[in-house]
Amino acid sequence: MELSNRFYQERKLETLVENQTSYNLEHAEMHVFETHQKAESVLLRFDQPVLASMISGKKVMHLHGANPFEFHPGESLIMPSKELMRIDFPEATSMEPTRCLAMTIDEHRIRQVLDMMNEKMPKADRILWGDIDGNFHFSNDQGIYQIIKRLLFLCTEKHPSIDLFVNNMLVELIVRIMQTNSLELHRNATPDMKNNNRISAVINYIHLNIERNLSVEELSRVAHMSASNFYKVFKHETGMSPVNYINIERIRKAMEMLRNPNVTVKEVYLRCGFQNRSYFNRLFRKVSSLTPNEYQSKMIVE
Repeated sequence: MELSNRFYQERKLETLVENQTSYNLEHAEMHVFETHQKAESVLLRFDQPVLASMISGKKVMHLHGANPFEFHPGESLIMPSKELMRIDFPEATSMEPTRCLAMTIDEHRIRQVLDMMNEKMPKADRILWGDIDGNFHFSNDQGIYQIIKRLLFLCTEKHPSIDLFVNNMLVELIVRIMQTNSLELHRNATPDMKNNNRISAVINYIHLNIERNLSVEELSRVAHMSASNFYKVFKHETGMSPVNYINIERIRKAMEMLRNPNVTVKEVYLRCGFQNRSYFNRLFRKVSSLTPNEYQSKMIVE
């Protein structure tokens, strides 16, 4: 993710560790942090819920109740208000600084969006959309990536209507993050959730039958819902259609299999539920930017 030329022209570097450039908005604050030398145990805390997203370099995050983990570009982290972060910067240099975006969002605005989602995008089983419980570390999908990129541009552009633009984008950002979190919860559902949550049950069924030709009608029967209602609820809760989710899971399985140098691409696509080699190649390249053969060769070299 690239920062604009205006950002570099207007920022002020005062130290080598955690220089901060901030932008104040109506319902949010945007901060870009830059670190120009290796450092350990840098402390940071925000009074509002925060979205942190890596721009360049690498951090090691130490959060309460979690094992330390690496934080890379293309990844984001949602944290509740007043969460204390302890951060290491193992690779930061003056030539290749570590850069991270941190965006705090007004809790009242988040609640407004959640209320709207409960009214217009109800979940199955009378479960309500609510705050994310604890910290949520995830890889940005294309939608979230484009919103973050656009928000960075708007802040540095200083357009007179910036608050109007940002307020609309905050709604989409919150909805997409909640759907990403919901999908992750369904993927990692406990046995109790699989038995008592219809969408969790369907996702588990998809994983167990990924090599088969699965239709929306079959999945709706697993959910004990009409096909049309199931399709709508599944898309509301996960941010994607059942068919798109099946294809993404098939490509994920294919990537795992292609790490084995002894399997052929034909074995992989057939065992992942694809009947057409050209369609598999096209979908695989859309997700990974590589052909299956290129991906397998890259994995073997690494």
